Amino acid sequence: QVQLVESGGGSVQAGGSLRLSCAASGYTYRRYCMGWFRQAPGKEREGVAVIERNGSTAYADSVKGRFTISRDNAKNTMYLQMSNLEPEDTALYYCAATSRAWLSLRPAAYPYWGQGTQVTVSS
Repeated sequence: QVQLVESGGGSVQAGGSLRLSCAASGYTYRRYCMGWFRQAPGKEREGVAVIERNGSTAYADSVKGRFTISRDNAKNTMYLQMSNLEPEDTALYYCAATSRAWLSLRPAAYPYWGQGTQVTVSS
């Protein structure tokens, strides 16, 4: 049974930084493609950043140059370093996993999800 638990969310002012973590269990972590997604009130869930098993990454245009995704296969943990945060980044952030080998930012491509961690950025 795949389990994903996010942590690290919080409230920061614009220009600040946060690091999100996603602890995974219940499957062979290193074989899965992982991703960060977010959903703001009244908006659809959207892909933020994804990382393949071999370390290849993809980012949404809105976060390129500000966010960095990484994974530690020895710790079964994925991270999202967020810098220069903007009020538009305010959302519930989810981590997700798939056994498929693809770099997709589409939420529908990921069958396994965590419960989310809230990120609030004030101006």
